[in-house]
Amino acid sequence: MAIARDLTLGRAIFLDRDGTIAPDVPYCSRAEDFHLYPEAGSAIKLLKNKGFKVVVITNQSGIARGYFTEETLGKIHNKLRSELKKCGVELDAIYYCPHHPDDRCDCRKPETALFLRAKKDINLDFAQSYVIGDMGLDISAGKKIGCKTVLINHGNGNSADPALKPDYTAADMLDAAKWILSNN
Repeated sequence: MAIARDLTLGRAIFLDRDGTIAPDVPYCSRAEDFHLYPEAGSAIKLLKNKGFKVVVITNQSGIARGYFTEETLGKIHNKLRSELKKCGVELDAIYYCPHHPDDRCDCRKPETALFLRAKKDINLDFAQSYVIGDMGLDISAGKKIGCKTVLINHGNGNSADPALKPDYTAADMLDAAKWILSNN
């Protein structure tokens, strides 16, 4: 007997981690140093309640640089999940690139291999999806795969190249979520 698979493509929010949903602690190597921005949980919950899958895609070259291990990254991501659970929300997936920028891999943003993997794993439609990040490489990756893009500008100096023209520039995750929901 064949098992029927839902062929309906879902819509997703692809989130950068550092500088987008959590303060950017350079090469965060301890779970106790990781914290969500105050509005991140409620913003993600709003999006999940409207039927979006929420996927974190993050570059973590600290692994290749020897600053922390994949085991440590796992502990940090467990803390991320735990903090979101306190807000009553869960992520659908987390994908990360452990490579050094000089490795020129296809999974380090702005390259798109992790997005393509998520699309296949979760059955997603990029045309109905959004990429939210705080840097040009996030916006560039989103443009490459045909998603709408939102630049988070926390005023920390990590702004995207203006030539990339995100679809929206938000003050924080809650602002981004409200804009996405007003356009759906």
